[in-house]
Amino acid sequence: MPSIFTKIISGEIPCYKIAEDPDNFAFLDINPNSKGHTLCVPKKEVDRLLDLDEDSYTKLMQFSRKVGKAIEAAIPCERVGMSVIGLEVPHVHVHLIPLHSMKNATFQYKESFSTEEFEEIAGQIQDKLK
Repeated sequence: MPSIFTKIISGEIPCYKIAEDPDNFAFLDINPNSKGHTLCVPKKEVDRLLDLDEDSYTKLMQFSRKVGKAIEAAIPCERVGMSVIGLEVPHVHVHLIPLHSMKNATFQYKESFSTEEFEEIAGQIQDKLK
């Protein structure tokens, strides 16, 4: 059965898309730790980060860096944190989280945004990728 991320990548489930390349896909987390919290996922459905082949792992990290730099340019924050946990969805995903304090990195505090706000945030990050 395809993961929720595979369904997002295929367009079966809508998302606030940030970027895409032949191997990877980035979209806003709909339950964000902070404004701009983005997930980067390989298009190939693999459960664990260290089970990715070396080429896929490298491409995902390079893609995540590019997206992270765009987030940093678009969203005022102290820095962009990166986390790979992978317990909640069996599909590798890199969390890129704009950090203002350590609470943003804990996954215990969440922010809410309207559809319009999510669209605006996605557009701001996309603009920095150009």
